[in-house]
Amino acid sequence: MPAVHEKLCDLLLTDATVLTVDDHRTIHRPGTVAVTGNRISAVGPQAEMADWQGETVLDCTGKAVLPGLVDGHNHLYQALARGLGEGLSIVPWLCDFMWPYSIAVQGADAVAAARLAAAEALRHGTTTVVDNHYAPTDLETTLAVADVVERTGLRGAIARGIVGPRTEIAAQRGQPEELFRYSTADELAITREAVQHRPPGSRVEVWPAPLNLTYVDQDLVRRSIELARELGTSWHAHCCEGRSDPQSYLDAYRSRPVQWLAEAGLLDQRATLAHAIWLDETEVEQVAEADARVVHNPTSNAYLASGTLALAELRERGVAVGLGTDGPSCGHRQDLFECMKQSVLAQRSVTLDPTAMRAQDALDLATRDGARCAGIDAGVLEAGRLADLIVVDLDRPHLQPLHDVVSTLVYAARGSDVVVTVVDGEIVQRDGRCLRVDEASAVAEARERAELLLHRAGMTHLLR
Repeated sequence: MPAVHEKLCDLLLTDATVLTVDDHRTIHRPGTVAVTGNRISAVGPQAEMADWQGETVLDCTGKAVLPGLVDGHNHLYQALARGLGEGLSIVPWLCDFMWPYSIAVQGADAVAAARLAAAEALRHGTTTVVDNHYAPTDLETTLAVADVVERTGLRGAIARGIVGPRTEIAAQRGQPEELFRYSTADELAITREAVQHRPPGSRVEVWPAPLNLTYVDQDLVRRSIELARELGTSWHAHCCEGRSDPQSYLDAYRSRPVQWLAEAGLLDQRATLAHAIWLDETEVEQVAEADARVVHNPTSNAYLASGTLALAELRERGVAVGLGTDGPSCGHRQDLFECMKQSVLAQRSVTLDPTAMRAQDALDLATRDGARCAGIDAGVLEAGRLADLIVVDLDRPHLQPLHDVVSTLVYAARGSDVVVTVVDGEIVQRDGRCLRVDEASAVAEARERAELLLHRAGMTHLLR
């Protein structure tokens, strides 16, 4: 009998239902995943990987192993306002609730909120988060938020919200002057220094993020994008989330937001446009031609009654569309399983077509396509990729009997079914406990700061 030459790795996940989400959407039943350092060494059927030995071995019998989920648009600092803002559409939600809250947030509040929200994300299978942080955005707080996100174990980017001077559109919408704290020069200088501290390739990067294409000054948007190009980062922006956004822009500039970006030569593959609900057909084509990315936030969009993304039209043209939770006070629960399900339901509801979107499409958005949006070499389980993956317990009453694993994960699973979260080859959450975070301390601090913050913001009337 020929000798069996053992292959060694740091982490070995065995006897799993392995959803690779590769180009062929291969599923191994049972399968094995081997991890060495921060990369996947091998993935395959159990029988073909019997010679692998791991320093740490996880028996994943009755469990699914799949790529870690990518949250492409979040606002972690909003975690201290969870559950508030009920029954408002996007503009009043911002003007009557979120802006007063944001103005009152202090740096230590933002860090405490980010720590709590990051722990929640890891528990629910998120391995990468793009945090569109915009309160407060001084250099110290921006870097402190990046630090705490990385310390919890997440990968991602802090998309520093840039607002600059108050524009006419902002004034017409009733956005308070206190929001506009920095000049154009200061916004760009702070962002530049933040990116230099956390450049491309960092586990948690910093990106320029002109906060909203509708009401941020055009020159500041242009210069933010030029800064991203100079420093080699992606850039991030809210785009046409509200139904009135395109018309407001037309009234002010005689152009639609994406149309202006495209015609000005600013729309590019570095762009990640959050929401992008109210694009016309020309703008959809322009997004595709520029190879720009879009982040879909289906749960948030439904909560605020903002509308439904033209998802099929974008994907048919090859646009990478990821998923976002839009933060703990709009999506309320940072659960990309919920967002996957909602993305399917929204498309079927608006088209009245049950084939408009399927479970596999939703899983793609949360994994491989989300990774494209975030610019990371993850989202697929195959040799050489970053070892960001999760383990889901399938032996739970609401997931049985198991007939179609993809449909079950998208329609029946919850974030709380994730029993292991691996980021960069390290187990950072296991059995509902984040291994890098003192969760009791994070919760206690968040409660204390939330109470003080809501009093400071004059928002205690919202409590009940």
